[in-house]
Amino acid sequence: MKHITYNHLWVSLKPRTLIIFALAHFLGGCQTTTTVDEYRVTNTTFAENDTIVVLGRRHDMGKDTEHDFIQCVGRTIDNSSSHLRVIPEAEFVDALYPWFEISTAPMEVAKLGELVKNPMIAEKFKELRIRYFVWIDGFTETTDSAGSVTCIVGPGGGGCLGFKTWDDEANYEAAIWDLSNIKIAGKINTETAGTSFVPAVIIPVPLLARVKATACNAMATQLSSFIVGDIGDSTCNPPVRDRTRSSYKECEL
Repeated sequence: MKHITYNHLWVSLKPRTLIIFALAHFLGGCQTTTTVDEYRVTNTTFAENDTIVVLGRRHDMGKDTEHDFIQCVGRTIDNSSSHLRVIPEAEFVDALYPWFEISTAPMEVAKLGELVKNPMIAEKFKELRIRYFVWIDGFTETTDSAGSVTCIVGPGGGGCLGFKTWDDEANYEAAIWDLSNIKIAGKINTETAGTSFVPAVIIPVPLLARVKATACNAMATQLSSFIVGDIGDSTCNPPVRDRTRSSYKECEL
């Protein structure tokens, strides 16, 4: 009996749900804005068999850089048309144990130079053909929320009523270390903000701004451009400072 009642409610209220969905898009929901800052210190070159390592900074126990974000950036670069080869973070940390554990990882490029003096580490770097280290520091957090959605279930059926919204912000900074000269090649900063909301009239319709995913794509794209440029071949990029801003809607249902 409950199953029949549920189907009846769904069919009768489906047009209303579609109206809510259309209204939400009309009001500009799920808008995600990303700002990218790039600062280049030195030229970058990349040979065909070179690799890069993307690592997360985890020195603040309260707000560590998320593992899934690092994996997303590495995977996105690896699958892009840039031809960059990325060594997964977990694989690299295991191969260089214990020098890149949380308590022992170098916090500045000078410390990397000291590590390279260790013949065992230098040999491992050479074996992996590492050219650049990319250290990413940052996190995604919910900065504000409002409203609520209440759901009830009774003998005759159930439903939800209300409206909830929240803002997410993702701030990440990547420092690119050049292993060939033990210097910082540059830094990239991405700031992404988005608003998600859930309108509910019997049926909740979550409209989620994919803030972390958008930040991942922005960071991966900028890193690829920073290292190999727009062509995807071995290149030499001169020092430059660039700032770009994009705003677009991207929702996850």
